[in-house]
Amino acid sequence: MKSVFDIVIAGGGLAGSTLACALASTGARIAIIESSAAAAQRPGFDDRAIALAYGSKRIFDGIGLWDAIAPGATPITKIHVSERGGFGFAHLDAAEERVPALGYVVLARELGVAISGQLEDSGITRLSPATVVDFTQQGQQLDVNIVADGEQRQLQTSLLVAADGGESLIRQQLAIKTRCWDYDQTAIVTNVMPGSAHANIAYERFTPSGPLALLPMTDNRYGVVMTVAAASRDAVMALDDAAFLSLLQRRFGFRCGRFSRVGRRICYPLRLILASEAVGPRIALVGNAGHALHPVSGQGFNLGLRDIAVLAELLAAALRQRQDPGAPQLLEDYQRRRLPDQQRVALLTDGLVRLFSNPLGAISLGRNLGMLAADLLPGVRHAIAHHAMGLGAIRSRLARGVPLE
Repeated sequence: MKSVFDIVIAGGGLAGSTLACALASTGARIAIIESSAAAAQRPGFDDRAIALAYGSKRIFDGIGLWDAIAPGATPITKIHVSERGGFGFAHLDAAEERVPALGYVVLARELGVAISGQLEDSGITRLSPATVVDFTQQGQQLDVNIVADGEQRQLQTSLLVAADGGESLIRQQLAIKTRCWDYDQTAIVTNVMPGSAHANIAYERFTPSGPLALLPMTDNRYGVVMTVAAASRDAVMALDDAAFLSLLQRRFGFRCGRFSRVGRRICYPLRLILASEAVGPRIALVGNAGHALHPVSGQGFNLGLRDIAVLAELLAAALRQRQDPGAPQLLEDYQRRRLPDQQRVALLTDGLVRLFSNPLGAISLGRNLGMLAADLLPGVRHAIAHHAMGLGAIRSRLARGVPLE
């Protein structure tokens, strides 16, 4: 027996679950295939911080999720960019851009709790723990073979959405050409208590070891994303709390006072993954399944949300008109609207990492002069802020904060 759905979403993480929330009001038969059986837990001090661009806040507004997210969201009103040992700096200011915030910092678990809460009464089927094994096209349907609770099952769907992360099995089975680049760096993620009030200022500081980001959080904490050489990962992770705080202090300086109380540290390797296509026959890729970026400038999750906003708009329109949600023209429209943004952001992010990794004195001088010029020229500063807020891409209803229905 086959279980029949209009849309099957492979991956029940933040991307897949957000898409399901966006489509819940359409009345479509939707299933989420999620490999993890762990229930969401309430956030604690050790939670990972996610930077949501202002444009992403508007997407959550349109989905109807922002009211649940907002109580735990910390606004970013200013961003300060500098290079360790350099004279240049640049800053972005929400007041100058006439927005309440350039972005917001939320805890990953709180975001997950808000999304899961909206899904509870949505009527969406959640199969967990379950994984997609393979899929075959049968006319205007896909047969999706999964393993759920150790048993093999078959689902039939008009559209399969790959939201299964950077190692996407679905993308691999489609044999989509993918550009991959290992930065030979590791991101160490934690949070710390600064010696002074964070005043809702986020910092991006470029160091010889890689970028270092500080994101203002609740309870006057900073979320930290420290980049280190891959060869140094084990040594840095093995440091006791006092030694790690000392390392962080040396790399960042004392602009925020003396750091104390560091949370649990996690780490992950940094690489670029960029798929050449965003679709396959009756398949759409969203989020990290189609692109995984270096965390510099915090664009990865926000880029995935723009994928979701466009795909949800196209699917909602098709479902309202009782059209095929996996039709080739719909998928072509999705790819046409999303690939340019994905490729542009990947190129800019990769270029930024390479530019600030170059140790040559002339390049360093040029970087610092460039930052000063950007800070002194309002037009340039506004363009950078527009990009940082996620407002430069092709718009969708959700990206304008407008509900799909």
